[in-house]
Amino acid sequence: MRGGRTARQIPLHPARGRWHSAKFAPGRTGPLVVYALITRQAFRRYLTYRGALLGGVLANTVFGVIKAFIMTAVWKQRPSIGGYGLADALTYVFLAQAMIGPMSLLTNGLDIPARIRSGDIGTDLFRPVDFQAYWLANDLGRAAFGLLGRSVVPFIVGALMFHLHVPADPRVWAAFLVAVFLGTIVSFALRYLAAMSAFWLLDEKGVTGLANVLTSFLGGMIVPLVLFPAWLGHLARMLPWASLVQLPADVFLGKRTGAAIGGAYLFEIGWAVALLLAGRLITRRARHRVVVQGG
Repeated sequence: MRGGRTARQIPLHPARGRWHSAKFAPGRTGPLVVYALITRQAFRRYLTYRGALLGGVLANTVFGVIKAFIMTAVWKQRPSIGGYGLADALTYVFLAQAMIGPMSLLTNGLDIPARIRSGDIGTDLFRPVDFQAYWLANDLGRAAFGLLGRSVVPFIVGALMFHLHVPADPRVWAAFLVAVFLGTIVSFALRYLAAMSAFWLLDEKGVTGLANVLTSFLGGMIVPLVLFPAWLGHLARMLPWASLVQLPADVFLGKRTGAAIGGAYLFEIGWAVALLLAGRLITRRARHRVVVQGG
């Protein structure tokens, strides 16, 4: 204690039992600084996994190239599909590959189920930081690392091998990054709900597996939503998964400009708020149902 203020231990990664001493005095720092520390620590932690980083970059690049050749064959039969030319389709392929890391499209990416099975979740729920906000801050650190570490190289390789649509206007890049940031929050909110199902199911693999399938299909990771039948494409664009790949890609490709970009942001914000509120409700109910399995 210094000057009458108490230094609390702030858990930056409870799954690994690591703690960081941080000043948590409302008059000096406030909770936002704590969550910023959590985000930074998560980013730094992922930096240590260099082997996984290289493997992810290689896989994203190789599969992007394979998908690009397939798209080229399809678009040679029809020069324009759903308003997408060949350059748009190829750009979309590498944008989708670039979003795998930050959006965690293939995995849940949250350690909540493991914490439930170990029994450590009982203390997590009653620590002096908001449970949901902690995991969001941690996930934003992971997403930032995914964007910088796993997204840039595949896109550059794609641009060198194929003719991609790369905007020259920095405002388009800025609008794209905002869409990615909002999409990351929507992605977290969806994965958080799936992970929290372990409070009732004890084994969340079925739920998270279904969630990953929905993300891949309805998010547009496999193919652009413009390739869907009209009714299915319209439905998919109304669902939150459209925020993960399709909407950021639309902004990047110039399919949304001006007020339409604002509409995309409102769509993402609306789903993020709704899903986060659902997560808070689930969290509140989970506090009354702490089931410890295996310890």
